[in-house]
This record gives sequence, C-alpha cells and structure tokens, in this order.
Amino acid sequence: MILPPVSAHPEGESESPEKYSEDSHIELETFDGKVFVEWDPEGAVTPLAQLPFFIGFLKVGCRFEPWVEDCPLDYRSNNAPEKVDVLGSIFLSVLSGHNRFSHLTTLISDSVNSKLLGMNKVVSDDSARRGLKKMALFIVPAT
Repeated sequence: MILPPVSAHPEGESESPEKYSEDSHIELETFDGKVFVEWDPEGAVTPLAQLPFFIGFLKVGCRFEPWVEDCPLDYRSNNAPEKVDVLGSIFLSVLSGHNRFSHLTTLISDSVNSKLLGMNKVVSDDSARRGLKKMALFIVPAT
C-alpha cells in the first residue's frame, strides 16, 4: 500500500472568515456593568483604547478585586480616598506608561476607564504617594 505524501503545511480553513461589520459591537463585562465596544474607523486614536478589554479580563478572571482587598492599605478618616481609588489610579497610571507621580494628573479627566474599573475617581498624585508610603509600613522583610 502506498500512502500519499504528508503535507508539511496543512491547508487552513476553507471558508474565509466574515468581515467585521461596522454596526456590530462587542459586549464586555466590567466593574461598572456591561459595556458595548464599537469600532469607529473615523474616530480618534487613544493609547488606552484596548483598556476596556483588559478590564473585562480582570473582571471575568477575578483578578482586580482580590488584589485590592489583599492590599494592606487601610484608612480610618472619612475624608480619605477609598482603597480602590488609590490602587486603581496607580494601576491606570502604570498601564498608561507613566513613570512619575505627577503624571497621574493627566488621568483625572478620564472618567470612562476609572468607572469601568469600579473606581469613584482618580486620586491626586499626593494621595497616591501617601498611600504607597502608608503601605510601605506594612512590608516585612523576608528572612
């Protein structure tokens, strides 16, 4: 019996995938509820355009909430920011590529991504700095 030669490169899918229609949307689960992401070919480009997808991953994968709850940051004052606001602001700043606390001020006007992350507001750079200093008190060096 003679077998046909095995192809080193098997054929791909025979049917071509459907093209993306401009009127369709993608449904994502976020900390602010379900959102619908639509593609706008005429829209402006933003460096954080993919962030709703990452926030959806954090929500569905149960990654963000346990991280916030396990953080040793604890405030006693009624005027202090919430823990999720401090950590979320630092998180958004890092994802935005910031390397200084003062860059947090560029995120204060961003009300969309902070809401998707379940935050009430983006905190100031001073609040974030004080929060990190407060957490440093709880770090115990490994022996």
